[in-house]
Amino acid sequence: MPRLYMALVHYPVVNRKGEVIASALTNLDLHDIARAAKTFGVQAYFVVTPLDDQRIFAGRIVAHWTTGPGAELVPDRRRALELVRVTGSIEEVIDAIAGIEGERPLVVATCARPQPAAIDCAALRATVAGGRPCLLVFGTAWGLAPEAIAGADRVLLPIAGAADYNHLAVRSAAAIVLDRLLGERN
Repeated sequence: MPRLYMALVHYPVVNRKGEVIASALTNLDLHDIARAAKTFGVQAYFVVTPLDDQRIFAGRIVAHWTTGPGAELVPDRRRALELVRVTGSIEEVIDAIAGIEGERPLVVATCARPQPAAIDCAALRATVAGGRPCLLVFGTAWGLAPEAIAGADRVLLPIAGAADYNHLAVRSAAAIVLDRLLGERN
């Protein structure tokens, strides 16, 4: 199994004006990214928000599907949502992974905007295949705030499509990146 972890960051992220904000969680992001993470063998999926009401909201959703009525209703969803860990900061995520792995993970930010010295999926795929623990960090709203990107060890190149449009839902971007890193290559 890959030593790969994911984080969906709701703070610090930016809004359309470039202001640093805390964004709201969505049920779809929790479910869909957890399902993609489980499909590709991700070790844990961290949801990052410092907002108490949002952490409570996430906890209620996860509990419904892991220990509540949803656990029996849809066992496959339970298995995926068991990967979810709700934390207050990126630093808490890094510390949690270091506690599990015995070493600090390589922190890789994702961004739809080009960044200097960004690496491609092939380079990260080799790192993951080499056994180093890695944390993929995704941002909500209009993406990770500059300080979150600056705090990463690496930044992944943006996903490039066939058109000049570049505004994927984070759950779509996460699935694409996971497939490029861990998907079977024929």
